Amino acid sequence: MLLLTFDYGPGVVMQLKNQKILIVGGGTSGWMAASLLAKKWPNCQIKLIESQNIGTVGVGEGSTPYIKQFFNALEIEESDWMPFCNATYKNGIEFINWSTQPGYNRYFHAFLSDLDEQHTPLFEQATLNRRQGQAVKAHPDGYFFLQTLAQQHRQPTLEVQSNNNAAPHNIYAYHFDSGKLAEYLKQYCLNLGVEHQFVDIETVELAGNGEIAAVIAKDKCRFEADLYLDCTGFSSLLIEKTLKERFISFDENLYNDRAVTVASKAQMHYQPQTTSTALTNGWAWQIPLTSRTGNGYVYSSKYISDEQATQELIEFVGRDNLIGEPRVIPMKVGRVERAWVKNCVAIGLSQGFIEPLEATGLHFIQTSIESFILLYELGEGSAEYRQVYNREIEHVFERVRDYIVSHYLTNSRNDTEYWRVCRDKINISDTLDGLMRQWCSGKDFKAALKKAELDHIYPSASWHMLLAGMGFLPPIDGAHRLSDSEKRTLAQIAEVHQQHINVYGKT
Repeated sequence: MLLLTFDYGPGVVMQLKNQKILIVGGGTSGWMAASLLAKKWPNCQIKLIESQNIGTVGVGEGSTPYIKQFFNALEIEESDWMPFCNATYKNGIEFINWSTQPGYNRYFHAFLSDLDEQHTPLFEQATLNRRQGQAVKAHPDGYFFLQTLAQQHRQPTLEVQSNNNAAPHNIYAYHFDSGKLAEYLKQYCLNLGVEHQFVDIETVELAGNGEIAAVIAKDKCRFEADLYLDCTGFSSLLIEKTLKERFISFDENLYNDRAVTVASKAQMHYQPQTTSTALTNGWAWQIPLTSRTGNGYVYSSKYISDEQATQELIEFVGRDNLIGEPRVIPMKVGRVERAWVKNCVAIGLSQGFIEPLEATGLHFIQTSIESFILLYELGEGSAEYRQVYNREIEHVFERVRDYIVSHYLTNSRNDTEYWRVCRDKINISDTLDGLMRQWCSGKDFKAALKKAELDHIYPSASWHMLLAGMGFLPPIDGAHRLSDSEKRTLAQIAEVHQQHINVYGKT
């Protein structure tokens, strides 16, 4: 999502040598950071310290397609890490019951394929026709190849290797056990020479210039470094508690502040997709792993209690399917004002968090580390390049927030106060307000995205899928039925999809 271009290959501006880097905190963020840093800067001394008393949620994690670049950079094959992490493929996200508009109670938000390049303009034209008053349905289902793959329970990778040249290239993501991924990356890092130690931290010492001088353990062991990465999660031990960086809350834009999670039995014949189902006061995810299914209910404690949310999730999943006990997790939604302060960079939850509706958490981790590496090489940690980094992080957080807010802003539910407030009283940015006006006025929405520098974060196709899939379209008599033109177009697309689909394996 970051606008900067990161290159893992040779020809870097500066190669770090003998720099001491201390990563404080493990988990997915800590070990992803250690992996990329050790791969890119092999001559640095990298050490990760973490508490042995902090566990992981481990109910199943979803990702965006960008994480494929992470594994490619580390030269890790799918056949190696995926079985270890109980991973499955992800073709996209199906949204259920966010809209009450007839014909729009569910839609599939697909990742993209080469085949979609010729069909996306047809879909965007249909949405434009509808926004300009024509009686067309303009629903995204049927236009995108990975939706067809998911419907037929097929993974997005090729089953028949001899047909590689004829098959379309797909952009896909993964589901996996995040605790297992951290374990896998830990071993990867140890093999690259990263040091690891279990430590309970007591204090953090500052130098006279305000930089972090050392991290002091309870046993008085002292850890000094040139650079410090804060991967301490919501506690933000270094960036907030020590350096006193201001936290900017998004509670006026995104009302959900809790999640209750629980694992359930593995699905025998799962579709390779994440499912997001709107419930009474929030939404529930379902993520299929090979070992189990990850479930969670993201909600606002202002409108439903933890006990009520837990009971609603249990009823949704089915008590007989549960594995283990539900766990309530408070969420701290927002970001620190600056993610790189002096000699400290916040990564992961210590940097910020936006609710997991579009699986952006790991994406933020990856792009933040990549951008930090690039800018440190360019500017050797200078204040000028720290400012560039912080502006980029701010831009991405603000615009991803806008995209997530759009899901709530365009909901049409009226069954609870929660959904009405999310639609009618939610605060939105000037940028998002301008986009919504452009959409509703029937003007060129793709051009508006480009002007707002948002097409680098989510492409035009994603915005069109979201807004049209939610039924955020003008009411027209008979518009919920496909027009004859749409029927012909979708029939032609379905024929093209079917010509290619048999070269993909089933899950």
